[in-house]
Amino acid sequence: MKVTQRVKKILAGYESDTPGTKANLCRILMHGKLGGTGKMVILPVDQGVEHGPARSFAPNPDAYDPHYHYQLAIDAGLNAYAAPLGQLEAGADTFAGAVPTILKCNGANSLSSNKDQAVTATVSDALRLGCAAIGFTIYPGSEDQYEQIEEIRELAEEAKSVGLAVVMWSYPRGGMVSREGETAMDVCAYAAHLACQLGAHIIKVKPPTDAMFLDAAKKVYKDRKIDVSTLAARISHVTQSCFNGRRIVVFSGGEAKDLDGIFNEVRAIRDGGGNGSIIGRNTFQRPRDEALAMLDSIIRIYQGKM
Repeated sequence: MKVTQRVKKILAGYESDTPGTKANLCRILMHGKLGGTGKMVILPVDQGVEHGPARSFAPNPDAYDPHYHYQLAIDAGLNAYAAPLGQLEAGADTFAGAVPTILKCNGANSLSSNKDQAVTATVSDALRLGCAAIGFTIYPGSEDQYEQIEEIRELAEEAKSVGLAVVMWSYPRGGMVSREGETAMDVCAYAAHLACQLGAHIIKVKPPTDAMFLDAAKKVYKDRKIDVSTLAARISHVTQSCFNGRRIVVFSGGEAKDLDGIFNEVRAIRDGGGNGSIIGRNTFQRPRDEALAMLDSIIRIYQGKM
């Protein structure tokens, strides 16, 4: 595999990592239709755990089958596929080596009101399944955030010691954070920066709105005239908050939306310098042909063709 100069430049930002970890990052960056561009689209399917099977898969019943998601990521030419332990185990042999995988190592469910996540998988599981990375969610702002931070610190150290990359979902919620505050500009940038400081190689956050949550931060944004007027400008600021672009940052697809809404959001991520999208429900809840067509358009947007 010939590694592009763009990917080499991205990997150079990870100065403390071993060749093994950089090789796994390279697997993700060089795979699929966007391979070598520095952009990526990842399919995440942990919604069965988070929301339950019917809420997640009934809109497209084929998606009850774990093999469906592997095949969708492969046929769409995506960079990677992320899922919890059981879901990856269910297709690990059939699809071994066909697409880089990310083992989601913690999860919550809708049967609990607690803003926390249980650790559900290990680094050993990720190695056994041939994964390129582990994934982990933190909830900055929740009452359990410090326990989550300590958990990912231990898992990340172990993952890096055996050459795996670390992908971190950083979703502010709980505690003092309001519903509006979860996607506020200052909070999203803060959450992304926290994930960088915790050693994540790839950071996943939600696209920020132009709302401000913390009064002290709001004053700085105003005084320093930080542009938050468009989504592209806000994406640029989140990327800046990720060590001035030295870390890979991707943005969630969020709740179901129409195609124009998805494509406009992707264009803003591209124009703002974000590395890509990690898009689940908006993909697997559509019929397969529609999902493939949508993903092809997203890829073409990141390629600058749309």
